[in-house]
Amino acid sequence: MRSRIPQAQVDSSHAVEITERVWWVGYTIPDDHFQSHAYLIEQGDQSVLIDPGSPITFDQTLRKIEEIIPFSHIRYFVCHHQDPDITAALPEIDARLEREYAVVVTHGRAAVLIKHYGLDIPFWHIEELDIPFWHIEENEWSLQLEDRELRFVFTPYAHFAGAFCIFDNISKVLFSSDLFGGINEEFELFAESESYAESMRLFHEHYIPSREVMGFALTRIQEYPIETIAPQHGSIIRGGLVEYCINTLRKMDCGLYLLARGSTDIERLSMFNATLRDISSTMIVSRDFKEIAENMLEIAKRILPATRLEFHAQLDGDQVWHLAPDSHYRGSLKEPPWFVSRMFGINRDEWLNLYSGSFDLLDINEREHADRHGMLLPLFKPEDDWVFGVAVIYLGRPVMPNKEIERIIEQMVSALQVAVERETVYRSVDLERQVLYERSIRDPLTGLFNRLYMEDTLHRLLEIHDRSDSTPIALALIDLDHFKQVNDSYGHVQGDHVLVRVAETIRSPARAGDLPVRLGGEEFGLFVVGEPALDIIGIAERMRQQIGDMSYAEPLHELQVTVSVGTAIRQQGEGLNKFIDCTDRALYSAKNEGRNQEWIADGTRTDPQGKFGFE
Repeated sequence: MRSRIPQAQVDSSHAVEITERVWWVGYTIPDDHFQSHAYLIEQGDQSVLIDPGSPITFDQTLRKIEEIIPFSHIRYFVCHHQDPDITAALPEIDARLEREYAVVVTHGRAAVLIKHYGLDIPFWHIEELDIPFWHIEENEWSLQLEDRELRFVFTPYAHFAGAFCIFDNISKVLFSSDLFGGINEEFELFAESESYAESMRLFHEHYIPSREVMGFALTRIQEYPIETIAPQHGSIIRGGLVEYCINTLRKMDCGLYLLARGSTDIERLSMFNATLRDISSTMIVSRDFKEIAENMLEIAKRILPATRLEFHAQLDGDQVWHLAPDSHYRGSLKEPPWFVSRMFGINRDEWLNLYSGSFDLLDINEREHADRHGMLLPLFKPEDDWVFGVAVIYLGRPVMPNKEIERIIEQMVSALQVAVERETVYRSVDLERQVLYERSIRDPLTGLFNRLYMEDTLHRLLEIHDRSDSTPIALALIDLDHFKQVNDSYGHVQGDHVLVRVAETIRSPARAGDLPVRLGGEEFGLFVVGEPALDIIGIAERMRQQIGDMSYAEPLHELQVTVSVGTAIRQQGEGLNKFIDCTDRALYSAKNEGRNQEWIADGTRTDPQGKFGFE
């Protein structure tokens, strides 16, 4: 077996031997990204010329053939299809032929068109073409040569109805016609790396009608032990790249012109197709909304000067959930801007009457908005067909949308409707769960934490305090004085009103880490954590005075409510029950000594006049 010729050593001005007795005899057309290759299988006077070429290329092909064998030794002229880049040289070949038994080898579907070539330009007449046709489908799809057999592999519709490839059972070369072709910026006879896949993509996406056609052709091809692929266009594929290129084509989208709406620019259509594929892939692969949003923003940046992507979605009860990059798309309840809120509830017919397309351009002439330009994308409820959400693509500058942008935005809207609706369902469930949790840990009347939550939380706080005295804990127990008389005199509804007002006063000095609690009835507690706990006496006294100074509307306008307060600072290692019991005894002393005063659990007592006593 001969060693492989490196690309750098290829001299395309001469015939190049691909493998033993198999030659490339094509011509490199200057400034042509769509090169057409011709191949010669050397078989004495039974030699085979595959895809002869056109008048542009044939003189050079003929010269290279005769570097190897006399042209007259070619018996079989194989034409994979009827296109002029491989068949237009047939009239010249016909004129040169001296032997009577030379044949054109092709599929019958191609033969009915190739036979229309004549010898006189500009119009050629069928009766002047003297080469007989040898139909592959009438010869058991094989051709026996001197030392090998050529197997014809039927690959219909890739790229025409009678398409086929040729497998050489000795050299293991697949002459693949248009399959595996590429569009190269510069001529490369041999593909040297996996980067050739990009050249194949540009060729196949628009040339092969569908992925199903491609899949059928590749399945037929893979029945053979291929070592080299020799396509009509692009580069010859060898070794490990063979399997890689087969797998790459199997995953490739085809039928690109089906996406065209007036455009036949292959590169633009290919980019458009890749964008649509990435949108679909994002929705299939990604489950995290942040990842979906970030991927969609990157896709939008391909066609727009996009800077940000935000979402507003209505939840039950007219709450609006805002998802933005600032919160890593975790979301929060937030009042939407006017240009978003006006869109909620619009049905699809109303939207189309107002805006006609899949988006509305945004131009905000307000100084408080740093992002002045954008696109508003309505997200419709699929079952009800009304706008439940709005995606906002903020832009760095104004844009003039074209059909390509409109198509991509349409696809983005379809995908985002699913993603945002799914996310709002998750968030609604989270909010409902949070509401249920809040109800389980809070007193329904006052909104303060209940005793169950207090006990769960304090066990953790006490463990932290036991490990470090830098996080002291203090407690103020507050009990309303003579509260039974309020209920008896004004009724329980007014009594509840008093409890709510007192709870608000107890909650007001509490920080995020503190714990205001309704312990039951008219008894409340405030656990203070950290350095402020050392000022529990002052905190409790200020609360006592504020509660005593509160005024009430009728019928409570003549009522003055006072409270008794007991306070304590926890000692490290002290259990929760002992800590509360110590504070409770201070509260009992305050009530027992005349009420409307604060007592301390460390042996000293203080009353409103600043007198101290001892237990």
